[in-house]
Amino acid sequence: MNQVKLFIELTRLKKPIGYMLLFWPCAWGLTLAYDFSTNLNIYFFYLLLFFLGSVLMRSAGCIVNDILDKEFDGKVFRTKDRPIASGKVSIKLGIFYCLLLCFLALLVLLNFNYFTIILALGSMPLAFTYPLMKRFTYWPQLFLGITFNYGLILGWTAVKGQVDLVIVVFYIGAIFWTLGYDTIYGFQDIKDDEIIGLKSTSIKFKNKPYLLLLSCYSIFSFSLLISGYLMKFNKISLLIFITLLIQMFYFQLKKLDIDIPSSCLKTFKSNNYLGLIVFFGLLLGRF
Repeated sequence: MNQVKLFIELTRLKKPIGYMLLFWPCAWGLTLAYDFSTNLNIYFFYLLLFFLGSVLMRSAGCIVNDILDKEFDGKVFRTKDRPIASGKVSIKLGIFYCLLLCFLALLVLLNFNYFTIILALGSMPLAFTYPLMKRFTYWPQLFLGITFNYGLILGWTAVKGQVDLVIVVFYIGAIFWTLGYDTIYGFQDIKDDEIIGLKSTSIKFKNKPYLLLLSCYSIFSFSLLISGYLMKFNKISLLIFITLLIQMFYFQLKKLDIDIPSSCLKTFKSNNYLGLIVFFGLLLGRF
């Protein structure tokens, strides 16, 4: 039983925000691409597959992150008690769990078309090298955005079997959404990160955070507007959708206090609701 608890702690399964932020882009891409005049059972089946894949890959990613950051995590107050950093789980066992999760994710992936399988496998180097970026660049959150939103393209290609302009535009915008919310998340660790020599956009923009966040969220909103136009969404629905999104961003920025970790965490978590709003907005736009 203790090993089960450690596994859940290691994979952050009790913190759904991580795998939901990975899942939403998949759901967005699938919803944009799907022909809802056909069998809806396939749509819901793919949605389930993407959800399972998100949980599995996020869990594997957490383990990789903890293995690579073992020495750093032990020096940061928020992460010092993680199973690998604290020595409760060995690196060898962590690698075993990671390989098992990746194998299960592969079984999920094999349900999609060949093109989607190749694209997904091609993203693996990004997924497993992201934790190293904070050692070399102040833009690790940008690499996370490139990785975390890859599901947008996979959701699209699972239906279309090809990459089109509309999903590339949306993908670029979503990268900036992640850059914004993960910068907010990183404000919790600024003091410890500076002491141990790690880099992040949170540190780079600590004196002008709202400039970065406003820019990121503006680019994301604009990409949604362009994507909706390319998909020939109903103009009234699109305007209502974008207005709700902008209001959500406004309340995030208004309530955020980067000097209070609990405020950063609460604002970060609110992006799950934002993902849901975008999902329903895309559904509305398709009808």
